[in-house]
Amino acid sequence: MSLADVVIIDSGGANLASLRFALERLGARSVVSAEPAVVAAAARVLLPGVGAAADAMARLAAAGLIGTVRALSQPLLGICLGMQLLYEHTEEGATTGLGLIPGTVRRIPAAAGRPVPHMGWNTCHALRPDSLLAGIKDGEYFYFVHSYAAPVSASTSATTDYGGPLAAVVERGNFHGVQFHPERSGTAGARVLRNFLEF
Repeated sequence: MSLADVVIIDSGGANLASLRFALERLGARSVVSAEPAVVAAAARVLLPGVGAAADAMARLAAAGLIGTVRALSQPLLGICLGMQLLYEHTEEGATTGLGLIPGTVRRIPAAAGRPVPHMGWNTCHALRPDSLLAGIKDGEYFYFVHSYAAPVSASTSATTDYGGPLAAVVERGNFHGVQFHPERSGTAGARVLRNFLEF
């Protein structure tokens, strides 16, 4: 397999086509699959997600992918809900996640002038070096759409602020996650995807 090969886990999300197109622009070959053997053999794995956490976990379970994902030793990047699924739990539907990153994903509290979902462009600020963020200036803008968020913890590489700091980029071993949508985040998002492809 070449450096650019990546398997996108078929999580049923509507952003699969835009994610594949973003990878294609970077010269990467990708395949969308829910087959455990295909995912296990991939050089790199993307776990996108749009929708409800319970539904996404149910789809992974039905495909026999939960054990496969947990056992991966190659780089995996969770995107948006896909990042949240890496955690032990989420308040959304009281759902048990993949348990790859400690912690619980919680609903973002709404407030005057700060509606939920958090939707639109927001800045990211690095807490520590992360190869996903190589070549990206601190305070760069990325595109977010989410109602739940992971807390800032030892696994957090960068934060965004929406009524307080939230985890925007996370890393634990070979498991990585971004709360924003890199495929919708212009040049900076493309750089994140390129960095992942170069792992």
